[in-house]
Amino acid sequence: MLAPACMQAAEPKPQAEAKPAGESTRPDKEGWVNLLDKEALKKWKILDEFDFSDHGEVRISDKGIRLEKGFPATGVKWTGDFPKTNYEVSLEARRVYSDDFFCGLTFPVGDKILTLVCGGWGGQVTGLSEIDGERAIENDTCTFNEYKENQWYRIRLRVLKEKIEAWLDDEQIVDLPLKARQLSLAWEMEPAQPFGVCSWNTSGELRNFRFRSLDKKTPTKVQDSAPKPE
Repeated sequence: MLAPACMQAAEPKPQAEAKPAGESTRPDKEGWVNLLDKEALKKWKILDEFDFSDHGEVRISDKGIRLEKGFPATGVKWTGDFPKTNYEVSLEARRVYSDDFFCGLTFPVGDKILTLVCGGWGGQVTGLSEIDGERAIENDTCTFNEYKENQWYRIRLRVLKEKIEAWLDDEQIVDLPLKARQLSLAWEMEPAQPFGVCSWNTSGELRNFRFRSLDKKTPTKVQDSAPKPE
């Protein structure tokens, strides 16, 4: 769990003490669970193993998560309940400094784990790692996107039993049927499993971070009530 000892001494009051946006992790009327409300803040853990042992400062509050540049990685993992399939994740993310991925979202796909990388390999590569043993830059989910520093981007991930979909702002960037595909987690991201987020040699920020389980009553359209980035 996050504790003041994890913060820099220059900040005696961590952002986690800020006024929370909500009181619990109960789903709202559309089924969304806020990952940054009062109760959710207690369920994030700073990663400190392997490539995260020399992580940067982590600041977390109801306003968002700030991951300062690590050597090479900084990240957090969710320790609460989380679905394995038939769910969506929605967040906004931005690169604050440097030129590698500012949002590496590690997530479960049934009994397997993947990572959605945004801005890797020099700053533009977006895709899933690993598919058929190949990283995001090598497999058919790879796209190249120009991420501007300090600009917010909307990221949406949907995991179904038969496929994985993802959107960057209003553009669909992943539409991957899972039949006959081999899914695996890059070893660097193992500390973040089953659900976590990190940056790599880069400072990044996240906000409006939430997920929902999907069932027959839940709409599957991409548009929702999330505010657009400023």
